[in-house]
Amino acid sequence: MGAHHEILIIGGGTAGIMAAAQLLHQKGAKDVAIIEPAETHYYQPAWTLVGAGTYDYEKTARPMASVIPKKTTWIKDKAIKLDPDKNTVSTASNGDVTYDYLIVAPGLAYDYSLVPGLEDAIDKGVVCSNYTDPKHTWEVLKNFKGGTALFTQPTTPIKCGGAPQKIMYLAESYFRKSGVRDKTDVVFATSGTIIFGVKEIAKTLMEVVDRKDINLRFYHKLVAIDADKKIAWYELGKDISAGGCVVMSGEDENEHLDENFQYNYKDVKVTVEGDRYGIHYDMLHTAPPSVAPKFIQDSILANDAGWLDVDHKTLQHNKFPNVFGLGDVAALPTAKTGAAIRKQVPIVVDNIDRLRTQHKIGTKAYNGYSSCPLVTDYGKMVLAEFDYDNKFTPDPKLKQMLIFDSSKEHWRLWMLKKYGLPYLYWNKMMKGKDV
Repeated sequence: MGAHHEILIIGGGTAGIMAAAQLLHQKGAKDVAIIEPAETHYYQPAWTLVGAGTYDYEKTARPMASVIPKKTTWIKDKAIKLDPDKNTVSTASNGDVTYDYLIVAPGLAYDYSLVPGLEDAIDKGVVCSNYTDPKHTWEVLKNFKGGTALFTQPTTPIKCGGAPQKIMYLAESYFRKSGVRDKTDVVFATSGTIIFGVKEIAKTLMEVVDRKDINLRFYHKLVAIDADKKIAWYELGKDISAGGCVVMSGEDENEHLDENFQYNYKDVKVTVEGDRYGIHYDMLHTAPPSVAPKFIQDSILANDAGWLDVDHKTLQHNKFPNVFGLGDVAALPTAKTGAAIRKQVPIVVDNIDRLRTQHKIGTKAYNGYSSCPLVTDYGKMVLAEFDYDNKFTPDPKLKQMLIFDSSKEHWRLWMLKKYGLPYLYWNKMMKGKDV
């Protein structure tokens, strides 16, 4: 039989490291192990800034060995199979590991088969993604000479739903600086129906969209990429009003424009084939289609959609009381962000500590808090903080920074994004201190 650990954590990302650090430092746990194959731990929130040429990629990386808390056993391996009936995780090369308590926090995985053509196109030529290679995004922005700059995203849940638009706002500013803006159409195509789900934030973002003269296209489900012809193919999730005049080229489109479908229409080149609608691009930024890792989807711990089936408030698994989920892999109806993890971890840590000592979990509940720092320009940011009900829930600590309405653009919020949050991440969150 393989090794046994009292508390086993799958994943050395934000959630796994933070949970291990809090269990060791705040709760005095003695036997914590982390299964994580990667050599490097990245501070991914800064990748937006890397893609816009205003943050050094190297500074977002630290050796995994330096962030895994001392006293933690690092099992440098991949989890490949879960058997919660036997309290066992199988690894690729270290055999089976058993546990008393399991925290499942492997993050998410990319499934390129969901958007044919994207895998071959991404991070090459004029197709870029801050999610996979932000250095390439910056090269694409620097080399862009005008035309259609298309920013889009797949229909799967993704990390930080705001990220695909942040890079667009920064790119638009950069195009002004580089002198190509007057020969550029900036288009944001999303399968969503609004720019952002929190109305106070949406109001500000629509002002940004107006200021930057961006064309929003809603109900656009990305289904394929043709890198040779530079076409992003969509299926439209809505009957287009006025018999299709909105999207077909013709003299009088604007008379029939349905603003719920297209906002601030730009006449960019499109091709229609059957029920597919192709936007021609000169540069494309997107996110990869995201799913739970395969070993999660294949396990009895997953729900029907393939994500880890946990209680929305306690983060305890719905069938196995000694299993908890954290972060992007958890089936929670909120945005997948590091800020969400910051609020989730203390609840899981408290629950496991109580199970160990009192054999029952506590009363702490996660309210779905997540936040998305929406960079709207070089030197400007809005901070969207919200809960399961999409209620705007600003952190009272911001008042100390003299930010009285975080739904409005502010340079102090930009400073928080570029300097404050990375500092807190490496020096507080990763060390298990309360932030």
